[in-house]
Amino acid sequence: MTALFGMTVGRLSETPAAWAAAQAGKDGAPAGGGMHLLIMIGGCLAIIYFVMIRPNKQREKARKEMLANIKKNDKVVTIGGIHGVVVSCKEKEVVLKTDESSNVRLRMARSAIARLESEPEEEAK
Repeated sequence: MTALFGMTVGRLSETPAAWAAAQAGKDGAPAGGGMHLLIMIGGCLAIIYFVMIRPNKQREKARKEMLANIKKNDKVVTIGGIHGVVVSCKEKEVVLKTDESSNVRLRMARSAIARLESEPEEEAK
């Protein structure tokens, strides 16, 4: 050990691994062990799964089911906020009637539908 600018300096050959082994004690086991680290990482991954991934999968599943069950005369709202009634359905597109008086019809992708409008009597139940 030498003193440099008032600080004690150890040998330069000491590495962090050598220092950890010296701190471990006589049996050579690491000072902190590795099991608690694995448990914490596993816990963090479980939290991420249950908070972020699983709810998103459930919402996506419900959306796919809703899009698959769209039928003629359903009242829908599109992603752009357009309200209309489904006139016809194909595999990938739907035709919406948006105005009764002027018979305006819009053809759009089925995936552009955001949600079904609920009927007033369904809300009361």
